[in-house]
Amino acid sequence: MAHNRTAGVVGHSVTAATSGRRCWGDGDPLFERYHDEEWGFPVLDERGLFERLSLNAFQAGLSWRTILAKRDAFREDFADFDPDAVARFGSADVERLLADRNIIRNRAKIEATIANARATVALRVAAESLDALIRAHAPAPRKPPTSWANVPATTTEAESLARELKRRGFRFLGPTTLYAVMQACGLVDDHLASCPARPAVERARRAAGLI
Repeated sequence: MAHNRTAGVVGHSVTAATSGRRCWGDGDPLFERYHDEEWGFPVLDERGLFERLSLNAFQAGLSWRTILAKRDAFREDFADFDPDAVARFGSADVERLLADRNIIRNRAKIEATIANARATVALRVAAESLDALIRAHAPAPRKPPTSWANVPATTTEAESLARELKRRGFRFLGPTTLYAVMQACGLVDDHLASCPARPAVERARRAAGLI
């Protein structure tokens, strides 16, 4: 996939692209499945959002395909991205993760993921939610992009979200990473106007109250 900033994670039950040319991913079964069933479909639950934040942070500087291929190993090592479980990780868990060749063995990213789990739990304890915080920074609706030149790398809303998350104790989440999370979770729909997946994504976003 040429645009490395795309991301996201769990599966969607709808296969969106049934005909025509995908806006990206054609020819790679891993990307095709992710494009058709996940990218841009709404993700509103805490665990799903935490997983996407985490994997996008790990992706920084790397190919998204690398992360996607290692996703199952990440899920196993990080307790299926249950924020409460990851928040309890300690130094022994950090060393365990650093020893696992099946994930990205980067200490700063591993420790940031644990810190972000604790920040996610702290939001909930304060009667707030990760979903509400992210959704409050959704970009305004815009016309469907007709080419990748129309798709931004980040937005002012993602910059604002990065500042807010940092204030709440989140780490390793810059504006470009957070805009990729917005793309992945359906806060925006950056499927090109001609992409056969776009109608299904838009229906799912409308049903979720995102548009």
